[in-house]
Amino acid sequence: MTTLAATGVLHASWLLLAFPVFGTAVLLLGGRRTDKWGHLLGCAMSLASFAYGVIAFFTLLGYPAADRSRDLHMFSWIPVDGFQANIGILLDPLSISFVLLITGVGSLIHIYSIGYMAHDTERRRFFAYLNLFIAAMLLLVLSDNYLGLYAGWEGVGLASYLLIGFWQHRPSAAVAAKKAFIANRVGDAGLSLAIMLMFAEFGTFNFGPVFHQMLSGSTSGGTGITTAIGLLLLLGACGKSAQVPLQAWLLDAMEGPTPVSALIHAATMVTAGVYLIVRSNPIFNVSPDAQLAVAIVGAVTLLVGAIIGCAKDDIKKSLAGSTMSQIGYMTLGAGLGPAGYVFAIAHLLVHGFFKAGLFLGAGSVMHGMNDDVNMRRYGGLARFLPVTFVTFGLGYLAIIGIPPFSGFWTKDGIIEAAWDKGGTTGYILAACAIVGAGITAFYMSRMMFMTWFGRRRWEGEEAPEGAPEGKAYHPHESPAVMTWPMVLLAIGSVGAGAFLMLGQRFMNFLKPVTGAPATPHGVWSEPGIIALVLVVAGLGIAWFMYGRVPVPSIAPRGSFLTAAARKDLYGDAFNESVLMRPGQWLTRLSVYFDSRGIDGLVNGLAAFVGGSSGRLRRIQTGYARSYALSMLLGAVLLVAGLLVVRL
Repeated sequence: MTTLAATGVLHASWLLLAFPVFGTAVLLLGGRRTDKWGHLLGCAMSLASFAYGVIAFFTLLGYPAADRSRDLHMFSWIPVDGFQANIGILLDPLSISFVLLITGVGSLIHIYSIGYMAHDTERRRFFAYLNLFIAAMLLLVLSDNYLGLYAGWEGVGLASYLLIGFWQHRPSAAVAAKKAFIANRVGDAGLSLAIMLMFAEFGTFNFGPVFHQMLSGSTSGGTGITTAIGLLLLLGACGKSAQVPLQAWLLDAMEGPTPVSALIHAATMVTAGVYLIVRSNPIFNVSPDAQLAVAIVGAVTLLVGAIIGCAKDDIKKSLAGSTMSQIGYMTLGAGLGPAGYVFAIAHLLVHGFFKAGLFLGAGSVMHGMNDDVNMRRYGGLARFLPVTFVTFGLGYLAIIGIPPFSGFWTKDGIIEAAWDKGGTTGYILAACAIVGAGITAFYMSRMMFMTWFGRRRWEGEEAPEGAPEGKAYHPHESPAVMTWPMVLLAIGSVGAGAFLMLGQRFMNFLKPVTGAPATPHGVWSEPGIIALVLVVAGLGIAWFMYGRVPVPSIAPRGSFLTAAARKDLYGDAFNESVLMRPGQWLTRLSVYFDSRGIDGLVNGLAAFVGGSSGRLRRIQTGYARSYALSMLLGAVLLVAGLLVVRL
């Protein structure tokens, strides 16, 4: 695909960034003066970006497929001899797909937040941070070079830190924000090293020249450099998209307000790693080892996240495990090369609908249950929150992949692409994805049965044991400003998958950027049927364990695997043992070497000079006869020495 200059309507594509940046600036600099209308401005700026994104999308559709890559140079960021860093906007099928997701779903989350944060005295600041998040994510996906992408990448990290720790008066929220920030710094180190390596090797970090030189094989280090760059990019993706081994921060990120969870998990932060890999597809296409590593990380993570989701009683943390697993599917698809890129991005887009809907539904349940997140204190809520129940249920059907809902079309595409890869590796990857589909059906059905059906475990004038603030529960439906965004997301959960995949519509749209599968996939296939059987089996097991019998209000002890899943499969312990403890030991060793080695040498030399001078000072008596006697003794010793030599 040839990249042309942005003209006409697309020449104003800088507005995509300008709207949320303006909202952030006004709300932060305006202070308390904007409290009454700040939330409305935040929503308006996000909606304005979405409106322009729709215009830009239809403008791109008006061009021939080969001309749908348009670049807008904005300004020279770092103009130095031999090092030119520009800020430019790249509009192509891949970036515009993310723009519509970020601004569309992001705007619905903004609107939902009006009701959810209605009684928070810092609501204006919350909307400023939401606008900052949207702006940073748009910079990430719209930049035409890796350095601009990195600026957006770090902006997303900052915004996530501010939003996860928004209620910083809670120690758990402050700790979760710091954990997310530090874990992402590990991944960011990988991305920054990859960019440095690109510049050292190619003299540029612009997408076009880097990809051209990579595909032409003009690397001085051969495949080693290519593989190194690919693996470093994967490390960056693991941090941002919460993939193994940097996944542990995602579960703690639930300490932020629920709209933050929806924004991070559906439309912005965790999708950044998948975007990075797919955008860098020319690098991974010429590095089979790095590409295989991407697929393995995705397969492992989809199983790890699914297993964790099975044991969580916290509704938000169970959904967080689900996000980890679904991003694992996308990463697996991205690791399958041209056969999987389209399905990875398609699943990312439909996931934005049903996962945002599920998180907002969870927030609606919390809104009616005194902010309680423990599903063991729910039950029988379907008749009290009917709109939330229906929208949540449609998202549930989409995520487990029941036809014809969205997840069926995209997740099965990834499974089929892995199956088509063939060989031992392909079948193992496909088996992981198929098993993951069955586990997904189990933990999501468990969530449905525990929350919406069965006996009411919250009834009575007295609050249930462990209830927040000891208040009795009076479940009620959320206001319209919260339910309407859920309704719109539920519509996407139902129809987005079929809209994208039937007739190869999205495949043809994205083909100029990613390539296309060698053979189009049909609606039904052998691995898809196996996966659907396991989905039905997972649903049946969940009904047998949680729908058929009353759910105990206190969690049973469970098996070893259950205990491990409740502790996030010891992800924190692993990171502490592999990353944190060795770092502490190295720090202590460096301190010991510095204090005993460097300081010891310097201080020892000073002590030697001082001690020697003190001893030598004692022979300086000031008496002439003492000096004469010393001279005499010296002369006698010298003469004696000469006589001994002559003899």
